[in-house]
Amino acid sequence: MSPQLTEPTATTEAEAPQRTMSKRRFLMCEPSQFTVSYSINPWMHPDEPTDTSLAVRQWRALYDTYIELGHEVELIEPGQGLPDMVYTANGGFVLDGIAYVPKFRFAERRGEEELFAAWFRSQGFDTRMPELTNEGEGDFLLAGDVILAGRGFRSSGDSHAELAEVFGREVVSLTLTDPRFYHLDTALTVLDPVVAPGERATIAYLPGAFDDASRAELERRFPDAIRVADADGDAFGLNASSDGLHVFCSPRAEGFQRQLRERGYEPEPVDLSELLLGGGGIKCCTLELRK
Repeated sequence: MSPQLTEPTATTEAEAPQRTMSKRRFLMCEPSQFTVSYSINPWMHPDEPTDTSLAVRQWRALYDTYIELGHEVELIEPGQGLPDMVYTANGGFVLDGIAYVPKFRFAERRGEEELFAAWFRSQGFDTRMPELTNEGEGDFLLAGDVILAGRGFRSSGDSHAELAEVFGREVVSLTLTDPRFYHLDTALTVLDPVVAPGERATIAYLPGAFDDASRAELERRFPDAIRVADADGDAFGLNASSDGLHVFCSPRAEGFQRQLRERGYEPEPVDLSELLLGGGGIKCCTLELRK
């Protein structure tokens, strides 16, 4: 991986800005079908045992945490024989009442596409079927006025133009280079889900997961971003979700949690170690529903 960039400024918790929680609406899917029977990313090893009951308990802890903090969580029924459907972030990208449905790269996940599309239609979303390969909010993250879009392993670069056309937003393409961080949401997280028009969202990212041009673009657009250490990236610390105050993240990403506190955020560690065996964490299990 590339040399670790250092944090540009040091801020004590006493000096940290006040953060405001924004109530969010999420889509989740209970991992009752979860197992690892094939390998479509470097984290998946079918020869190693998985514990579905443990995955469900860990997932339930995340669900309960969201509910306890006042967020709304919708549920989609897991499809029979679709063990990765728990990773609902890949189930679409939802913004301005429009749901852009995924078109998965691997055949093992394609059975999920129509299930997510049907759910969006049932909820009244303007549901758009894609022409090009994309894996939803796994690779597309809203950061203020722009959509950050990942490419290199799953979503095709051509899908970024389709995304821009569907939503009428600026799309910033970022190239991932480390196969362990195969979706954008494994290497970058948006910490401010709501910002005033024209204001810049705060993000955190793993510099070594991107090519040189993408790092330069992130530095230009987000000079105050949190640059996360490799050890916290390896712990899937960037696969996090945020309500603007609370940041739901891996308990093993201890350095990242310190950085969050220095910036005025409140880490909410939730252990999803069993689901990490499938290559997914907190954000992978959380699809934001924006109307």
